[in-house]
Amino acid sequence: MPSVEARGGYYFFSVTFNRSLLVKVTCGSELAVMFVDALVKGKIPCDPEIVDRIRKIYKLFPQIPVPSNFAVEDDVQELTEALGAAKTRLQSCYSFLKAAIKWSAEFGADKNGDPQLHTMLAEYIYSESPEMDMAKVSYHFVRGNNLKKFATTLVNFMSKCYPGEDDIAIARAILMYLSMGNLQDASSLMEELKKQVQAQELEFPVSDLIQFINLLLLTLEKETLPLFNALRVKYKPSIDREPAFNELVCDIAEKFYGMQRRNPFQDMFGDMLKVSDLSN
Repeated sequence: MPSVEARGGYYFFSVTFNRSLLVKVTCGSELAVMFVDALVKGKIPCDPEIVDRIRKIYKLFPQIPVPSNFAVEDDVQELTEALGAAKTRLQSCYSFLKAAIKWSAEFGADKNGDPQLHTMLAEYIYSESPEMDMAKVSYHFVRGNNLKKFATTLVNFMSKCYPGEDDIAIARAILMYLSMGNLQDASSLMEELKKQVQAQELEFPVSDLIQFINLLLLTLEKETLPLFNALRVKYKPSIDREPAFNELVCDIAEKFYGMQRRNPFQDMFGDMLKVSDLSN
């Protein structure tokens, strides 16, 4: 059981933070991280009540989307300050929620951290980041608990991204789910994406990469290893479009088929032996 002193510290930081009203984001962030530190030091178990307190703290962080419609005549300094402020807000909230996720992973039931906390962080990164990082957004959404929100975020991104980024974002999301062995949510996300795209009368991306993802989902449902290997070969150019995709596909092979990764050093050593044998 946590000590009385530890619990006292935890409640002190909880009450103090809520009264601070985040007069300054950085100060509020430091206090928020201290709150999580109190949870860790007190070995406070992760439960719905504490997660709800963290959610209330999270909602106190300012949510001010970075303006994207600055005119040419606008002051450059104003834009610079706006971007700097956005980065500060993002880093402050990110530090707090990352610490909270780490605490929940250590003292909760989910080894990846509480899904609700991952969803909060994914939403904040997407809405507040001046430099969109969909890989990081997706990383937290796939560990979260709001698949529909994830789909909505992806559809929103598709409506404003550069050509060729939409299918990569979709593929990344599906592959991330699959790399964790989560075929059900991967399939559900694809269905939800198509449903939302149709409802908004948008066009779903058509590319070899999307074709690979659709065939991959069908292949994993049937647990067909030869077909899986054939897909990797046929769609290698599409997989190579994103450096991280090859790693994710290797993770999928290991999760679903027990295929061990090849050690590049072993391959190198084997090649050296072959050369040595040929020279003798």
